[in-house]
Amino acid sequence: MKLQHKWIVAVLGLAMVGIFGMIPARLAIAYFQSPHPEAILVLGGNPYREATAAQLASQYPELDIWVSSGELPKNAKAIFATAGVSIQRLHLDYRATDTVTNFTTLVPELKQHQIQHVFLVTSDFHMPRAQAIATVVLGSQGIAFTSVPVPSDDPPEAKHRILRDLGRSLLWIVTGRTGASIGSCIDSENVRNIENCKFLDRNLLRKAGRNYLSRSVL
Repeated sequence: MKLQHKWIVAVLGLAMVGIFGMIPARLAIAYFQSPHPEAILVLGGNPYREATAAQLASQYPELDIWVSSGELPKNAKAIFATAGVSIQRLHLDYRATDTVTNFTTLVPELKQHQIQHVFLVTSDFHMPRAQAIATVVLGSQGIAFTSVPVPSDDPPEAKHRILRDLGRSLLWIVTGRTGASIGSCIDSENVRNIENCKFLDRNLLRKAGRNYLSRSVL
């Protein structure tokens, strides 16, 4: 049993080394090939984020806008229309349930449109966590980002929330799952018994390590 555990740890360790080596390279290529943003990505949660994105969109009329789980369609369209932004440029998506899925749900669509660089719009207090996730999720897919923080009066988020979602993002790269069950293990107040976390299923981790090492990430 101990040897099995060591094997799992070794495989996952190699996978993590590969991931951390891959992401900087892909980000560097993306910034080189697309030095200027080609789209605007807005993380929902506050109408001021859409309002800021609308102002940004009016300055960059050639860019389409993706809003992930933001205001209701009627309200979102009104915000952009008021800023003189054509609704034809607006892509509203409501699949995301949290910050990690804000990114993972839209990666296929961004890649389909061959977008390699986005403006990332969210509140200033939320930006550090969004940047951490974007570095892993978008960076692993060769998509760079330029941050546009929206001023707010909210205090900075707790460090453990950033670490939690960073871990979830890494899990997504390896397994294709976002690890939503982590939220039931690590909440806003404390860290619960990690042995109860469903996302740490040994068989899943073993399979994930094999799949990652058997395919080329580059």
